[in-house]
Amino acid sequence: MRRSGKVFFKDIPAGEVWQDEDGYGFSYYQHYIDSRQAIPVSQTLPLRQEPYHSYTLFPFFDGLIPEGWLLDITVKNWKLNPADRMELLLTVCKDCIGAVSVERIQNEDLS
Repeated sequence: MRRSGKVFFKDIPAGEVWQDEDGYGFSYYQHYIDSRQAIPVSQTLPLRQEPYHSYTLFPFFDGLIPEGWLLDITVKNWKLNPADRMELLLTVCKDCIGAVSVERIQNEDLS
């Protein structure tokens, strides 16, 4: 099963983050890379055409997820597993503080 989210930088679609049976990935959209406004979403994820891969959620995206009492409220209200970092990212990071947000992409079950 693949779960993914569209990543926005200052409300501009910049790329896609996903989780599948091979781990996690992130890639920039080609039209974003080609635009004059293209800025990396993070210094740890510089602009490039090749997708990034990891066995754990990228620290930058993990850092968007609330912590402490706000995480507790989020987990309780949405009945989420606090260990499922991708589900937390896709559920609560649509309206993040800062320039980056993540919006769930529906119907991603490709298995």
